[in-house]
Amino acid sequence: MNLFKLIFSWWNSQTIGTFIQTSLFGVKVGEDQFKNKYYKNKDDTKRWVIYSGVVDASTVPPEWHSWLHKTIKVTPDKIQFNNFSWQKEHKKNLTGTKKAYLPNHDKKSPYKRWQPK
Repeated sequence: MNLFKLIFSWWNSQTIGTFIQTSLFGVKVGEDQFKNKYYKNKDDTKRWVIYSGVVDASTVPPEWHSWLHKTIKVTPDKIQFNNFSWQKEHKKNLTGTKKAYLPNHDKKSPYKRWQPK
């Protein structure tokens, strides 16, 4: 990792403070499908995530979110979750990208956007 990015940017994975905290006190407990890595300290009073790439909280799946906020005690990879037919796979927030959700985006919609005069 580029040392300049590590020291001066918080939006690329981790800062120097998080790196030192993780190196000295962190115990890796797992990784999700987005390659985010999850850590806790030895007495499990703190839990944190090191994002893969750009820091984006929407890439944390609901199961790991529950673990981070201590709703569940064990890591999600040790739990059998009930996956129902109506559930969709978790995706990160796509706002601001070409894949963002645009309601009434088709040409056949009778909806007309408000235009100032």
